[in-house]
Amino acid sequence: MTDIQTAAPKFLVEQGTTNRKDTVRNEEQIRETAREFEAFFLSQVLNSMSSGLETDSMFGGGESEKMFRGMLNDEYSKSMSRNNSVGIADAVYREMLALQEVK
Repeated sequence: MTDIQTAAPKFLVEQGTTNRKDTVRNEEQIRETAREFEAFFLSQVLNSMSSGLETDSMFGGGESEKMFRGMLNDEYSKSMSRNNSVGIADAVYREMLALQEVK
């Protein structure tokens, strides 16, 4: 995932484009950045939620399960973001566009 703090300023400093193709491409990049931010946020929430789960001592546990659970949470968060199930990306997208219009 890209870091939202490094991706957002790149869009904000660009001055208004005159070419419609560039504008559409820029909006697609902003939309993708918003989705990545939502996926990162959801991953953090899921990791926090699953941190207190107990593992089955007979078949599970250990560092391998902790790593797998983190990767599984990342994939869950990407899937939720792609399916637009939470809506954080839409709010971030609208805010990034509004910030771009102000400049």
